[in-house]
Amino acid sequence: MPKLSWDNVGERYYETGVDRGVIYPFKTVDGTAGYQKGAAWNGLTAVSENPSGAEATALYADNIKYLNLISNEEFGATVEAYTYPEEFGECDGSAEPIDGVYIAQQKRIPFGMTYRTKIGNDVDGSDKGYKIHLVYNALAAPSSKSYATINESPDAITFSWEVTTTPVPFSIYTQYKPVAHIVIDSTKITEANLTTLENKLYGTDAPSGGTGTGTDPELPTPDALLQLLGVTPPSNG
Repeated sequence: MPKLSWDNVGERYYETGVDRGVIYPFKTVDGTAGYQKGAAWNGLTAVSENPSGAEATALYADNIKYLNLISNEEFGATVEAYTYPEEFGECDGSAEPIDGVYIAQQKRIPFGMTYRTKIGNDVDGSDKGYKIHLVYNALAAPSSKSYATINESPDAITFSWEVTTTPVPFSIYTQYKPVAHIVIDSTKITEANLTTLENKLYGTDAPSGGTGTGTDPELPTPDALLQLLGVTPPSNG
């Protein structure tokens, strides 16, 4: 094994930015519950990931520290944006009985979400690659909105939501614990798998020539995601 070295050319990595936000409301349609087709989230300015849990509780016996019990880890986030898609209204506790009329303080429905962060290094800058984040079974807490008069230094209002999640269990890949956050690194998976994933998450246009149709943007379940990316299921033996 060669001697360790630091800060080699091409190995000075960093992450930056957030874009390509998509919201997938979870609700029952025609008697079937599931994530609905995705809607683009324009104006996304920040996603601050706030994991919690995984805290150690020390147990003592025989006059020594006997072991540490680790609590379950939970995924949460703070989402900030200049605007949000109409499809997020129900997730934010708003009902729209007719176009243009919004009733607040209604039931908040869960949702899934994806967003992208960029990977950079000292050679390629911020174009080295990116990570696609998939968030499952999320709920948005009410957010404050501050409206101020327009003056000589106008600024747009920034909306902010505290997001909590409930992990989703695997039914096929049962070697893994329930999950609410999955990250895909574009620099490590195959180009074919990346294209398949993005076509699933963002949808596709109808083929040129007037034959065939496009596909709706969908959020695959954690099991379906791993299958789509070619992860081998555990053996039954």
